[in-house]
Amino acid sequence: MLDKEVIKDFLESFLEDIEIPKDVNMDDLANIFIDYCESDYYEWLKDNAKSFFYSSDGIRWDYVIQKIRDKKK
Repeated sequence: MLDKEVIKDFLESFLEDIEIPKDVNMDDLANIFIDYCESDYYEWLKDNAKSFFYSSDGIRWDYVIQKIRDKKK
C-alpha cells in the first residue's frame, strides 16, 4: 500500500502551479489517487509477469534461470 503522506507531498508538489478547486480536499485527493495507482499498479504487475514468464511455449524457465544467474554476477 502506498504511504498517504508521501502521496500527499507528491501531489502538493506536482500540483503546486495548478489551482486546485476549493472543494477538493487534499486527503480525499490523495485517497482516490492511491486507489487509482494501486489498481493500475496491480494490472501493470500482471502484464509484466505474463511478459516475463510466458512465451508461446508456456513458462520459459530457462530465461528466468538465466536472469537470476545474471543478476547474481
